Amino acid sequence: MISDPGAVLLVSCYELGHQPLATSQAAAFLRRAGLQPTQLDLAQQVLTPAAARGAEVIVFSVPMHTALRVGVEAASLAKRLNPGVQIGFFGLYAWLNRQYLLDGVADWVLAGEGEEALVERLSTGRIQTDAPVLRRLDFPVPYREGLPSLGQYVMMEHGERRVAAGYVEGSRGCLHLCRHCPIPPVYGGRFFAIPVETVLADIRALVAAGAGHITFGDPDFLNGPGHARKLAQALHREFPEVTFDFTAKVEHLLKHRALLPELVQAGALFVVSAVESLSDTVLGHLEKGHTRSDVFEALRLTREVGLALRPSLVAFTPWTTLDDYVELVEFVGDQGLTRHIDPIQLTIRLLIPPGSGLLERDAVRPFLGPLEPARLGYSWTHPDPRMDALYTVVTKLMEQGNNEGADPEVIVERIRAQAVTIRDGRPASPRPTTPSVTPVPRLTEAWFCCAEPAPEQLVTLR
Repeated sequence: MISDPGAVLLVSCYELGHQPLATSQAAAFLRRAGLQPTQLDLAQQVLTPAAARGAEVIVFSVPMHTALRVGVEAASLAKRLNPGVQIGFFGLYAWLNRQYLLDGVADWVLAGEGEEALVERLSTGRIQTDAPVLRRLDFPVPYREGLPSLGQYVMMEHGERRVAAGYVEGSRGCLHLCRHCPIPPVYGGRFFAIPVETVLADIRALVAAGAGHITFGDPDFLNGPGHARKLAQALHREFPEVTFDFTAKVEHLLKHRALLPELVQAGALFVVSAVESLSDTVLGHLEKGHTRSDVFEALRLTREVGLALRPSLVAFTPWTTLDDYVELVEFVGDQGLTRHIDPIQLTIRLLIPPGSGLLERDAVRPFLGPLEPARLGYSWTHPDPRMDALYTVVTKLMEQGNNEGADPEVIVERIRAQAVTIRDGRPASPRPTTPSVTPVPRLTEAWFCCAEPAPEQLVTLR
């Protein structure tokens, strides 16, 4: 029966090295409805024949591109092991790629605020699949029992301090409509706050499990600045030694600059912000809502208040020139950001999944190739062949540097020199590299959710 233990298997495919939140939230909703799901995290565990054959329904959580690639492979394995099992997918990238998934990979797909719809699907067999679910939910506290221990996941490092990092969300969705982001096609500019007490109860459980740092994984923590303030204050009041990080748009860092000192006082160590590019042309096409000069102002503001800024980048787009790329790499070095930006950020190539807002822009059409469903997106070609060649070269340099254990400064300089050489047609003059001795707060998992992972990065399933 569907209510038996293990009849419903919730599978997390990848959450940037964190203990899974999406399946924990889904498990809490299902348990409240009287079901007894089991959770599995493919970042730490394997899908065994016993687990696959014992399930009536397997539901894959795929909030990002990498997770979906892993999930598709895992679903295929599950079907081989248990041909009669029902396969469901939920998450942003599940919805964007629903046509591909429903054409032989999955029986149904959910997205948005879909936990109650998941309960309905498993309890009654009915499901609404023609639009994402966008209504405010009554959130229970995430249920994390049965997952690998927190110490097996991402850590926060800052100087001599190394602690387990718990992962929570204070809100879901986003107010903004950045063209390349997977959130707007699903949420359409809406966001939903999760009650402070619910989030705080989850934090209590994570701290009890060993967390000394909390990541607020909201798409933008400052979508609701008042809510963010309450969460930060509540965390600091109950756990004054616990630090945190959050994600916020550049424009929000500028708009809510008065809030930044309060967040630092409450324990904020760093903020991840989608800088993406220093080119106003690229930023305009992506409709990021900030300019090149705003990036420098945000960097100044965060440094002023003692909040480390960790930019995320989309280094390769159809509109990025060689000059743009060289400037971006030199910006990383000149601004002392080599320890704030994982080198893989300099290899990120724009993804254009089905349903992307970019497809509505005429500007992308000259470069756009066909939809490649199995690759989960559209191909595109840069108008300057040197940029596509550079992408291949810098990806290899990054991988080589990681394999060698090279300092970030060394990897960034290798990438800069190669970019300048390709641009100028002659060898670049080397720049001296000196490893930074200033401790920079960081999580131990490199951010590559928008990159297409190499085969060896995919989870080995057996």
